[in-house]
Amino acid sequence: MKTLKIIPFLVFTILLIFGCETKSEQITNADDYTKYLGLKDNKSVTFAQNEIDFWQKKFDAAPNQISYLSQIAANYSTLFEYTGDIKNLYKTEELLIQSNEAYDYSRVSTVRSLARNYISQHRFKEALVLANKALAIGEGKKETQKLLFDVQMELGNYPEAVKNLNVIRDMNSFDYLIRLAKWNDHKGDLETAITFMEKARDIAEKEDNKVLKIWSYSNLGDFYGHAGRIQDSYDSFLKTVALDPNYSYALKGIAWIVFSKERNTEEANRIIDAIATTHNTPDFYLLKSQIAQFDGNKSEEIKNRNAYFSMMEKNNYGAMYNKYNALIYAEDKKTAQKAIEIAKIEVAHRPTADSYDLLAWAYLNVGDNKKALEIAQLHVAGKSFEPKIQYHLAMIYKSNNLPLKTKPIKDELLSSLYELGPNFEKKVNQL
Repeated sequence: MKTLKIIPFLVFTILLIFGCETKSEQITNADDYTKYLGLKDNKSVTFAQNEIDFWQKKFDAAPNQISYLSQIAANYSTLFEYTGDIKNLYKTEELLIQSNEAYDYSRVSTVRSLARNYISQHRFKEALVLANKALAIGEGKKETQKLLFDVQMELGNYPEAVKNLNVIRDMNSFDYLIRLAKWNDHKGDLETAITFMEKARDIAEKEDNKVLKIWSYSNLGDFYGHAGRIQDSYDSFLKTVALDPNYSYALKGIAWIVFSKERNTEEANRIIDAIATTHNTPDFYLLKSQIAQFDGNKSEEIKNRNAYFSMMEKNNYGAMYNKYNALIYAEDKKTAQKAIEIAKIEVAHRPTADSYDLLAWAYLNVGDNKKALEIAQLHVAGKSFEPKIQYHLAMIYKSNNLPLKTKPIKDELLSSLYELGPNFEKKVNQL
């Protein structure tokens, strides 16, 4: 979970948190979090469902009251956040389009809401069009510039992103500080990123804002993990679920600590299975597949990978899981060509170092070492600090007989095995 979850959009990663990996002291205690697993009641979901019923009845009685649609849409968005059911995200989109069309795309808050929905769907270029439309309207300009920063970061338009960041500068603003943290994390300055995220947390605590406290605690859980501060990461995730026992993002973070740091696969699976009963998304199957791979259980590894693809087929996730699909397909030479096709789509939609990494990695796995190197040198090297991308880069250098470029990356990766996960330990040592 390297990337910040700018409210409410950023989605979902499997590879959470990093730091130095050793089979060391126990960090977690099942007694701390078991009470949050398998909860049948979710007050946020119940409230959202009741709100949808309330506002839907009001709209049915007065269909000229278009503002009711935004109220309904906001609650479907909450349902998506807590359940992972993609149908709720699409229902949100449907209602926001209906509302925007009724207003002729003149109401800036509704335009921004639709843009954020598109960000959640990984439809970033469409989100940018809407963000610029909101900016042209002029109302609530600073809020729109926050949105523009978020979209431009997703698209890899970093000069434009930082322009918008500078415009909203306010060291007493939670929204500014979390974006400043994201910017510094992007640059590879994790220590500064943590400092700004902690300042944002302090503001959330001072204002006693539950939503912002949950958000800042969970993201600090990630950042502390990046820095190898696993105990602080765990404590921060616990603070998150103490405020919201159904916050799957933090529970997933705990599961990763249990798996990657403590190598307790049975307990990690127990946590994941409990989360998945209420928040079911395809990436949980991939995490279980990783765990099975570490256990040497090939049948479970394949079973969970197949379950992932089965869920992908049953639901239309659009481009949301393109990255995962490309990485899976690239692992097998028989399907590596599919990875190239997906990676090309990602580059077209989102020309970031991450997207180009997928393309370079796919070319490497079809045996085109030179093409992989060309792409990596032009678009990846020095442009991303994510360990998995660095591992791909090292493999590309190695395949092109460039040991002087491979070794420094290997040395760095040896201190990043926690984020990569236990399955990468042997791979990195063999670089």
